[in-house]
Amino acid sequence: MAALVKVAAAFLCLITIVTAAEMTGSRRGNDYGDALSKSILFFEGQRSGKLPSNQRLNWRRDSALQDGSDHGVDLTGGYYDAGDNVKYSFPMAFSTTMLAWSVVEYGGAMGDELGHALEAVRWATDFMLKATDKPNVVYAMVGEPHADHSCWERPEDMDTPRTSFAVTDTSPGSEVSAEIAAAMAAASLAFKSSDRRYSKLLLKRATQVFQFADKYRGSYNTGLGQWVCPFYCDFGGYQDELVWAAAWLHKATNDAQYWNYVKQNINGMSMATSMFGWDSKHAGINVLVSQFILTKDSPDFNPFIPNADALVCNVLPESPFKSEKFSPGGLMVQDGAACNMQRPAAVSFLFVTYGTYLEKAKRTINCGNVVVTPARLIEFAKSQVDYILGNNPIQMSYMVGYGFKYPQRAHHRGASLPSVGDHGEPMGCDGWSYLQTQNPNPNLLVGAVVGGPDGNDQFADDRNDPNHSEPTTYVNAPLVGILAYFKAH
Repeated sequence: MAALVKVAAAFLCLITIVTAAEMTGSRRGNDYGDALSKSILFFEGQRSGKLPSNQRLNWRRDSALQDGSDHGVDLTGGYYDAGDNVKYSFPMAFSTTMLAWSVVEYGGAMGDELGHALEAVRWATDFMLKATDKPNVVYAMVGEPHADHSCWERPEDMDTPRTSFAVTDTSPGSEVSAEIAAAMAAASLAFKSSDRRYSKLLLKRATQVFQFADKYRGSYNTGLGQWVCPFYCDFGGYQDELVWAAAWLHKATNDAQYWNYVKQNINGMSMATSMFGWDSKHAGINVLVSQFILTKDSPDFNPFIPNADALVCNVLPESPFKSEKFSPGGLMVQDGAACNMQRPAAVSFLFVTYGTYLEKAKRTINCGNVVVTPARLIEFAKSQVDYILGNNPIQMSYMVGYGFKYPQRAHHRGASLPSVGDHGEPMGCDGWSYLQTQNPNPNLLVGAVVGGPDGNDQFADDRNDPNHSEPTTYVNAPLVGILAYFKAH
């Protein structure tokens, strides 16, 4: 796995500025319904534990069935975060929050895929309920990453240690605990109409875990640093996760105490930022909270609406305040980042969602002398999604199995090794020849969005280059919502 680092209408201008991605995006249409189906199917390829009878990616089989046994608890289930076989609760929870938010906002546009999307959410929340079952204990990961990364083996064959690591009242981890609370609160909304009992269970647990995260403050970097770093170190502090969780609890309960918590605890935080991903929730908080503020009779916009507007002005190419970088083909590029696709996927979700909120409020944004309409936000997000799906200079779809040309060598253990159905005998740790071969992966990890091209729109499709070829759950999760929106529109 890769080490992780953390229609514009101008009143004074008659020229419409578009990115290269928007120009190439007109070359061919995309089947957003097909891409949506595949983006959800990917999560079945990431499942850990006992697989259900309706498992559709049937080259995957049961794995890690003893997880948690070292502590006498059941920690089976959940997701492997990327191309390795470790379960990290922090990015898993963020992925779940985004899947649930996708259902909350765009579930009505998913059609037959709504059931599959809810299954994807439940596969994670069932694990989180187990991981938080004991008071003042939250399991933050299962598996030893250094041992895991010294092997190239199928999840079904794992013989590396499956050690369980927890944060507690004496060794806290506010970021991972709060993100789990956010995920369960968001999921409680996603299940509210289809499974009220499960929804209530998730909301009750979310409140308990949030109280734990807030009462026993501290970063899991301190107690679990040798295991979570450098892979999922908390680089940005845990304050944003606490506020993010409180915002979701307010959305789920409409309880004023959580709204007051949000307002009181943003002091000292740098909220006017465009950063959003598994480690930084700031921009997401502004957009999430903006819906509540925009629907109030006498809205107090500060600081959330100005900050959400600043997100837009920091990103759009025509904005005089733009700070974002783009490839020649128009893709958002984050210098030095592993898995660059997280950035355009996550920001595009925020643009579409904020755009729909602004449209209902009949409001536009001013970036200096550039007036930005809700339609422009959605247009920009579409340019990024279309780039990901193949409207780019090399006409490469970065979603495995979608389009006529897509990555063949994703950096992914399960996909790159023969499946149990084709090779029933255990293969052990030494599968390096399958990593090194130039042959395509024998198993199609349908829907996986890989790390993406370099800053010059080039992509080597090299299994040994995880920064560009490894898929992750937290790239796919926001795409689910965006694709559902574009499927309907």
